[in-house]
Amino acid sequence: MEETTSGKTTIAPSVLNTIVRLTTLETPGVSRMTPVFFPVAKSEHRDDEGVKIVVKDSTIYVDVYVVINGEENVRVVAEAIQKRVTRAISEMVGMDVAYVNVHVTDVDLEA
Repeated sequence: MEETTSGKTTIAPSVLNTIVRLTTLETPGVSRMTPVFFPVAKSEHRDDEGVKIVVKDSTIYVDVYVVINGEENVRVVAEAIQKRVTRAISEMVGMDVAYVNVHVTDVDLEA
């Protein structure tokens, strides 16, 4: 959230999710995102888009869950995702990114 002399700008969590998801999918070597389950308030929450975002004090904490193309170097692709997502969030919404954790859930050998 950014305050200006004419008011404040609030960014919906879905906007952040979309930025992270699209940026990740545009990264060379990423085959697809994978859904993930994680506990939220005594219930299971499923994220069909493979993105988990937490915002605390205008800082974003990101986890992405991806399948990497089989011919790609996993470390190189993961580092590219981290750099691209951090840059996209910073440039598009002006928020700080604490971390981008990349969880490689599978390797797509048919890609």
